Amino acid sequence: MVRHYRSEPVAPEVVERIVSTVRRAPSAGYSQGQRLLVVTEHSGRAEVARAFEASGWTAPSDLEPWLESAPVHVLVCTREDDYHERYRLPDKLDEEGREIDWPMPYWFVDAGAALMLLLLAAIDEGLAAGVSGVPRDAASELRRSFGIPGDVTVVALVTMGVGAPDPGWSAVASRRSQPRRAPEQVVRRERWAGTSP
Repeated sequence: MVRHYRSEPVAPEVVERIVSTVRRAPSAGYSQGQRLLVVTEHSGRAEVARAFEASGWTAPSDLEPWLESAPVHVLVCTREDDYHERYRLPDKLDEEGREIDWPMPYWFVDAGAALMLLLLAAIDEGLAAGVSGVPRDAASELRRSFGIPGDVTVVALVTMGVGAPDPGWSAVASRRSQPRRAPEQVVRRERWAGTSP
């Protein structure tokens, strides 16, 4: 997760290759509810940074300018209605002829898959990338500023560009203050330890 970028722009064709990967992201029932808003113009990126700052999401003044330095901002969004519309079609109805009782909001799961594809595609293109959640107040500001429809939810912000050293962010980041979990804490094999069949 990079928090500082060099000032050089990213070629439009590179950005297009990166964002086009999301069309292949998994989605429940092939609902394809993921949406992206790509912001590369200076004024738009400044507006994203302003919306985050207005919501109280700010970096200490002694840290490198994260959002301001990133030449590419991608708002990862989802449209929940795409899932309900898809699962009300005959091939997805349950035995009683109704939409399934969703075990979890897969529109957010799928937005996370899209987000990961963006991060990996950026790396494949030789770029660096970072991700941030979007505070609710910032999401409201972004909706107004960029004309995001009311039925589309802003899930996350992905920044991309040529990475620059970020010693300030690296010193205070959670990855610095929280140890990486041991493999056996993350991955189980065959059964969860301590359970019986």
